Amino acid sequence: MKDGNERRRLLRRAAQLVAGFGAAVVARPASARITLRAASQAMTLRSDAFQDGQAIPVRFTCDGENVSPPLSWSEPPPGTRSFALFCTDPDAPAGTFHHWGVFDLPAHLRRLDEGFSKTGGIPGARQAVNDFGKPGYGGPCPPQGHGVHHYHFEIFALDAARLDPPADARVANVRRAAVAHVLARGELIGTYRR
Repeated sequence: MKDGNERRRLLRRAAQLVAGFGAAVVARPASARITLRAASQAMTLRSDAFQDGQAIPVRFTCDGENVSPPLSWSEPPPGTRSFALFCTDPDAPAGTFHHWGVFDLPAHLRRLDEGFSKTGGIPGARQAVNDFGKPGYGGPCPPQGHGVHHYHFEIFALDAARLDPPADARVANVRRAAVAHVLARGELIGTYRR
């Protein structure tokens, strides 16, 4: 009896501690769910090419030039040592599809120009292998007739200067590594259908 009471007391205490830390869970499908530490803050991510919740122009998709859109973000919190940027599609038929991951972006940066994925041009910045099997950006390319897909562009302000994954790291793996270092996060969602 004493062991049962002690176990219940420990379980209640563990639940209180978890609630007290208040980790923020981003609401999205289970396959794309991440847990950010309670200290993470909000940032603003925007594009000159489309507004939040609006359609992504064909130019930035597989039906167009397939170049990455221009993106800019707000000031990060103190302690930011680098940025990581991701694009995912949680509406893909087989689960979340990872379209882009660029990381080890310097802390002074506040934007990526259109077509960055093809030109690079920022010393030290790296691009992960997307789910098309290629490094860099792979634009929206949902199956014909599958309806509207939502493309989540995310900027993470990180407390680490470098993530240092293997050279052939996949976007999903880099994103998981980045989550442990997030100080702030911003999101911009664009849509596309074929």
